[in-house]
Amino acid sequence: MVGIVTYGVYVPLWRLDLSEVQAGRKGERAIANFDEDSLTMGVAAGMNCLGDIDRSTIDGLYFSSTTSPYREKPVSVIAATALDLRTNIRTADFANSLRVGTTALEAAVDTVKAGSANRIMVIAADVRIPAPGSDLEVLLGDGAVAFIVGRDSDVTVEIQGSYTVCDEILDVWRSDLDTYVRSWEARFALDEGYFRVLPAAVSGLLVNTGLSAKDFDKAVLYGPDPRRHRQMAKQLGFDADRLQDGMFGSLGDTGAAFALMMLAAALDSASEGDRLLLASYGNGADAFVLKVVRRAGVAKGIESYISSKRLQRDYKAYLRWRGLLDMVTGRRRPPTPVPSASSLWRERDQVLRLHGVRCTQCGTVQYPPQRVCTCCHAKDQFQSYRFSDKKAAVFTYGIDYMTPNPDPPRVFSVVDFDGGGRMWLDMTDKDENELEISMPVEVTLRKLFTLEGIHNYYWKSMPARF
Repeated sequence: MVGIVTYGVYVPLWRLDLSEVQAGRKGERAIANFDEDSLTMGVAAGMNCLGDIDRSTIDGLYFSSTTSPYREKPVSVIAATALDLRTNIRTADFANSLRVGTTALEAAVDTVKAGSANRIMVIAADVRIPAPGSDLEVLLGDGAVAFIVGRDSDVTVEIQGSYTVCDEILDVWRSDLDTYVRSWEARFALDEGYFRVLPAAVSGLLVNTGLSAKDFDKAVLYGPDPRRHRQMAKQLGFDADRLQDGMFGSLGDTGAAFALMMLAAALDSASEGDRLLLASYGNGADAFVLKVVRRAGVAKGIESYISSKRLQRDYKAYLRWRGLLDMVTGRRRPPTPVPSASSLWRERDQVLRLHGVRCTQCGTVQYPPQRVCTCCHAKDQFQSYRFSDKKAAVFTYGIDYMTPNPDPPRVFSVVDFDGGGRMWLDMTDKDENELEISMPVEVTLRKLFTLEGIHNYYWKSMPARF
């Protein structure tokens, strides 16, 4: 038996009030902060997915996104490093289609079935940019999800079958030179694409498995908007109470992660023995039969993340976050130095894995790594120590109202970690009016800046969401 062992989701803290986009429009959609992208969100989902699982048991990581921060560099390797996985694992990037999340899931299932690995993590994440003023601007959202695929007694959700259809059509696309998502005339895109191809995949799956719509407790279907989502369910023979909510008014269409995030939401409320239909779409369609063996017991489900939010009502600030509006100030600052590739390689453990050291003589924890213990002065008597999964609290902080920042003001924090260790970190996703000494925080991978094509990632503190 091969299937899903556990899963984790990540929804950014920020929401864009849709009335700021279209007058009278109700609802909101999740938007990544200025220092987030598909990689940082994918790592956050992966951290939530791993929980207390022994990271040495993960044999591979498949990363799927249509908005990878690099066109020529595997993001799966960066994610595996930030998640502190072994170096002798399989990694692969899946890109260029809205259904790459389910494509990566199917590839992971095949890898485990073949015996090439026992556990594969699949991450799907997207930050797609709609053209300002377009219909897509009220539909697209940002988010990420991660699944661990395994076998036998580990499995909580068995994947009993799958069926795939590929189809060449220009309905929704983005070239390597485009900033915005493009789409063709809606009637053509829907009638000749979505409403023709996704039912073909589902029909093929049902024929192969001998099942019918009445055999499923829940349908998890990709949909371009709420109306067409409901229409597709009706066409496939599912009534409204068996259709998984698309979360269009609270989350939005999260691209490569969308169908899998809906699956995570369905699993949050599923019962033992439930059978689910999963179908995604994008230049073809993938369809799956899943059966819940037992509940995964995920601590933080998608509803928890959707409920934890802050509204962004400043449309210009949102445009700045997406790089669509320049932030002009009257203050001149020294140019930011280009990151050194050799330094980033040399210090990748402390920068991406967030490794410090623990003294083997007295147990003192330090960051950054040192050769001499600050407490007992033992030399070169250390073992590596991971901070990224540790809880922390604010020791002190400072607020800078003068430095230009896409999300002003800039907050500097000094945090103390449970188990020892103190670190200086920028703070993100904060409200400067709620800061206080000893407030609980967590660390999160974020993008500091991009220069000469190099994305400089490092960890920041953020107020604990839960």
